[in-house]
Amino acid sequence: MTDSVATVEDEPQNASSSLRGALGSLGIDLRLFGMLVALALILVYFGIRTDGKFLSPSNLVVLAIQASVVAVMATGMVLVIVSRNIDLSVGSIVGLVSMTYAMLMTQWMPDLGIRFDTGYMWIVALALGLGLGTAIGAVQGFVIAYMGVPSFIVTLGGLLSLRGMVWVLSEGAAKSGLAEPFQLLGGGAIGAIGGPATWAVGIVAAVGIVALTYYGRRQRRRFNFRVRPPWADALLAMVGVGAVLGLAAFFNANLWPKGLASRYAIANGITEPPGGLRIEVGIPWPVVLVIGVTLVMTYLATRRRFGRDVFAYGGNPEAAALAGINTRWTIMKVFALMGLLCGISAAIAAARLNGSTLDIGQGNELYVIAAAVVGGTSLAGGIGTIPGAVLGGLVMQTLAYGLNFTRVTSAVQNIVAGIVLVVAVGFDTYNRRRAG
Repeated sequence: MTDSVATVEDEPQNASSSLRGALGSLGIDLRLFGMLVALALILVYFGIRTDGKFLSPSNLVVLAIQASVVAVMATGMVLVIVSRNIDLSVGSIVGLVSMTYAMLMTQWMPDLGIRFDTGYMWIVALALGLGLGTAIGAVQGFVIAYMGVPSFIVTLGGLLSLRGMVWVLSEGAAKSGLAEPFQLLGGGAIGAIGGPATWAVGIVAAVGIVALTYYGRRQRRRFNFRVRPPWADALLAMVGVGAVLGLAAFFNANLWPKGLASRYAIANGITEPPGGLRIEVGIPWPVVLVIGVTLVMTYLATRRRFGRDVFAYGGNPEAAALAGINTRWTIMKVFALMGLLCGISAAIAAARLNGSTLDIGQGNELYVIAAAVVGGTSLAGGIGTIPGAVLGGLVMQTLAYGLNFTRVTSAVQNIVAGIVLVVAVGFDTYNRRRAG
């Protein structure tokens, strides 16, 4: 009787171990795999609940654009948390920089006789906004690293004071009327790269996946590391190629509105076919920015000394200092980089709204921190991945967008977001205790 009970209890563990072992042999991150499964379940749930309306290409493209603001900042929050710090001011930085973009293009620079409807002067405003975000992050990083004030206190003060500066700059009023090229950064007015360019990006990405798989296999053999079976590498490459080409097809399934397509045809002397002109939208510019930021941040975190220094400090600050790492300068650079990423997110947010409001960016800090933690970043420091944070941001935004799409109240949305965050932190704590 005792033996039979032991056998029954061992079966789920053996099945779980087998699945874990199979995924591990393929080199698949179990945390990322779990988030992909969770994302798929969330999409299926809201798709069923809305009779498929939630899964329409146009709706999911809007979701991707909305998630881009949080996703860009989440890549920087990974390094902040990995370094055993926190940044509560990111939402307020977004609000201040967004208002700065609006004031530059609608008031300050026009007062100097600079017009934004011609040329590339909007790039000057963009550069100034990015510089402001970087400067704010650097100042906060200096106070934290060189003056020894805890990051929680410094960034909490930034959250309050920077939000107040938004009101002072705007005199309590929203600003609108940004340069049209700048608005493309928010995906508005067909702010996308188009169908042919989207297919080109998909093909280049597919070739890159195959090349990196081959290169990685050669490198592992060269240094006598464990090599996956050939079928495993081939399977992972096929899945990756299928995923990027599938995403390209998905973005191209979103078409220009019929009225806008008709005006385009008339303006360019194109004869509309029966049923109207079909113009593929392609990948929106905010999503392109997310992809670019993710690649650059992953490169910095995994291939450059800066990233290794951050992870070394997060793993053991004393050992990092003894190893010769300039820990103070490293922390200051982390917060300066976080400020730069806030400037990019602010550009996307302001471009989407064609201006700035007093509450823009408010509450972003909670979703950004949640995205990093849900994506596998440990609050104890030293552990985290950039792609995981981006995926975590997509999961959190999909959940929030789906609840809003089904007309769930904001109070219930906050309850759900809070529960997800607590569960994610609890899961991280459980994993660290198990590893210990």
